[in-house]
Amino acid sequence: MNLRRILFMLVILSLLMIGTPQADAHCDTMDGPVVKDAQTALATGDVTKVLKWVLPKHEQEIKDLFQKVLTVRRQGEPAKSLSEKYFFESLVRIHRAGEGAPYTGLKPAGKVEPVIAASDKALEQKNIDELVKKITQRIEHEIRQRFQTALESKKHVDHNVEAGRAYVRAYVEFTHYMEALHKVITGIEHGHGPTSSEASSGNDKTSAHEH
Repeated sequence: MNLRRILFMLVILSLLMIGTPQADAHCDTMDGPVVKDAQTALATGDVTKVLKWVLPKHEQEIKDLFQKVLTVRRQGEPAKSLSEKYFFESLVRIHRAGEGAPYTGLKPAGKVEPVIAASDKALEQKNIDELVKKITQRIEHEIRQRFQTALESKKHVDHNVEAGRAYVRAYVEFTHYMEALHKVITGIEHGHGPTSSEASSGNDKTSAHEH
């Protein structure tokens, strides 16, 4: 299993574990990777750092905006602060558009899901072992728990209607959980970036959107 698929699994599992859908990860937060790269780009005056976050067709728009912001931010505060925030917001908005995802504003720092923060840390440390160990243990726990509940409920399935319904609920939760895991493990993606084959095809979506 490659690193990309593991990260997909982590995101899907986080959704399954908390039980509420999350439309985005953290590309739209102030401490997310998009804004961090934007801050570096502005500090160095090199727009190249952020171009990977947008599709080729949006590059010129970002380059033009970047130059305007560099000019405005030299005028001191509050021009610097306002122009930088506008650049961050515009970059995230265009990045999200490239993913086919809605832009709902730039979120403050500290809004990152723990599983995403752990994924980023693993990448920074260039070591996935600890994260794989923890998530594997969690997967096993979740599977066994759902299996045991379904198994126990099945013993009483024919006792009465309510017992039958209890089994159906347990059965559905167990099988749906396994189905979701299987879809991730077999490579069904969820709208966050190109597959390896797409990335090597040279089409318009070769700009990777990993977050």
